[in-house]
Amino acid sequence: MNYKDFYSKSIHHPEEFWADQANAIEWYSKPETILSKDENGYPLWYKDGELNVCYLALDKHIQDGFGDQVALIYDSPVTQTVKKYTFSEVKTEVAKLAGGMQSLGLKKGDTAVIYMPMIPQATFAMLACARIGVTHSVVFGGFAPHELAIRIDDCKPRVIITASSGIEIDRLIAYKPLVDEAIELASHRPKKVIVFNRKLGARVPFKKYDVDYDALVYGSEETPCVPVNTTHPLYILYTSGTTGKPKGVVRDTGGCAVALKFSMTHIYNVKQDEAFWAASDVGWVVGHSFIVYGPLINRNTTIIFEGKPIKTPDASTFWRIIAEHKVNAMFTAPTAIRAIKKEDPNGDFIKQYDLSSLKTQFLAGERCDVATLEWYSEHIPVPAIDHWWQTESGWPMIANMMGVEQLPIKPGSVGKAVCGYDIKIFGEDGTELGPNEEGYVVLKLPLPPGTLLDLWNDNPRFKAGYLDKFPGYYFSGDGGFKDNEDYIFITGRVDDVINVAGHRLSTAEMEEIVASHSSVAECAVIGINDALKGQIPLALVVTKLNETIEHFQLEQEVIKLVRQKIGAVASLRNVVIMERLPKTRSGKILRKLMRSIADGDDFQIPSTIDDETIVSEIDAVLQKYEIGIYNKK
Repeated sequence: MNYKDFYSKSIHHPEEFWADQANAIEWYSKPETILSKDENGYPLWYKDGELNVCYLALDKHIQDGFGDQVALIYDSPVTQTVKKYTFSEVKTEVAKLAGGMQSLGLKKGDTAVIYMPMIPQATFAMLACARIGVTHSVVFGGFAPHELAIRIDDCKPRVIITASSGIEIDRLIAYKPLVDEAIELASHRPKKVIVFNRKLGARVPFKKYDVDYDALVYGSEETPCVPVNTTHPLYILYTSGTTGKPKGVVRDTGGCAVALKFSMTHIYNVKQDEAFWAASDVGWVVGHSFIVYGPLINRNTTIIFEGKPIKTPDASTFWRIIAEHKVNAMFTAPTAIRAIKKEDPNGDFIKQYDLSSLKTQFLAGERCDVATLEWYSEHIPVPAIDHWWQTESGWPMIANMMGVEQLPIKPGSVGKAVCGYDIKIFGEDGTELGPNEEGYVVLKLPLPPGTLLDLWNDNPRFKAGYLDKFPGYYFSGDGGFKDNEDYIFITGRVDDVINVAGHRLSTAEMEEIVASHSSVAECAVIGINDALKGQIPLALVVTKLNETIEHFQLEQEVIKLVRQKIGAVASLRNVVIMERLPKTRSGKILRKLMRSIADGDDFQIPSTIDDETIVSEIDAVLQKYEIGIYNKK
């Protein structure tokens, strides 16, 4: 099998291709209709199939004789806990919780919100919902009550499943008071709140609607899987929208199961019974797809990691887990690698561990700069594979398909289109652009199985946001280009392209150059308003640990680098040193927030921000160097 032929079949014979892939999972009733359309004319896969994802993730493996294989490893450096669960043990926990949920009145078609930290019970809750046909909406643990209330009102859960607390390195975050406040703020009132008490000392106020998790599980019988239709919503996952109101991405059951099995096999190249670790959170799409459902459907050992890449206790944590649990493939964000690189620039911690089990390192969630890729490759002799996808897609859209054919790695590129994704680069007028011409990244319909079905109760917004700009195509919201060999380069959200004196320039390209400086740990380049040129770039950098370079020297060297690589047209004049960059809790840099602060525009602090105090830090730095709204020239 080679990539070119495999991919070509998926594009030119999609029904035959995805009918074959559907055979890789077990159905209660196999679909006879492979591709059709819903009532709004949107493509629909496997509409008459019947299955259960929890069965695929647990019961099937037990019936096949693998009940004693370790399914889940909980590794929590913040609580100094490591606990392993076999498939049989997970199934017992999940089936009893599902039985308890049924005793509370939950049934197929209901919704439930899960608001939990990275503990096994979060996974059990997701699988328990899937077991009985309840659509879950996992909300990232620690979201403010206001944000949780918005999601409660939108998906109207019958129950909320939560825990007493989460832990952020050195502090407890009491979840239960946040849930209680969210319920007070919300118009919709859930019937019950199931609370898992971690007994770590956090305050757990009791309310009449509360149900103790352990007591519920202990007093319940195991319940069997409930068959659901292919198009039954497995989950709703909220992602940021331009209006401030989050978008509830709806994922179906059948397409999701097929796509995730396909991903584990053909993209991540993970064999059954191997260990796969996605160092993310169940509150994000990575957690849904590649901490919970993908690995378990593929009979892999998955790791629930409650910690950070650094400070839990240090920059060796990732390498310890890989060595201790014999991880075969890992997935993380470039931010995590950059954080480790900053703390351990010479890779001294890496040398302390046996990483021979590791075959491949996958990176996604944001652009991976070449400097980070090179640092990783220098210290760890396994392929570091950058790839690209979105909450909306649910699984990779562009990658190096390691389970099909390992193609040469091009630093800066996220690879080639994944099977089923017909990706094109369009100009503003909807015409397809040629090689190395930057434009909008669009995908021809139909998208393959497992991608979003709709937005929860908001089809008009779904059409307006994704389908109307280029009829017949899904608009990704990202810019990019293809080279002469069809490698795809993502340059960032379309509003990350700046216009300097009529020249369209990619801030992503400038970031790549700034990050290559030997003193820079990480950086962001944004376009800020300029009276003469319209916009000019500003580089904000974080230097490596114990770096002593003076600001003026760093600024001049970075400006010189950018001039050498792009030319004077780039107009980079200002480089400022920051202690840190503003990020979401999942590690994405908040460039739009920095632009708004620099330009003096009104802005709303994103609900996903890691620490709101960063806003005043940015403002102080801009004021110190007289940049943006503080420019007195």
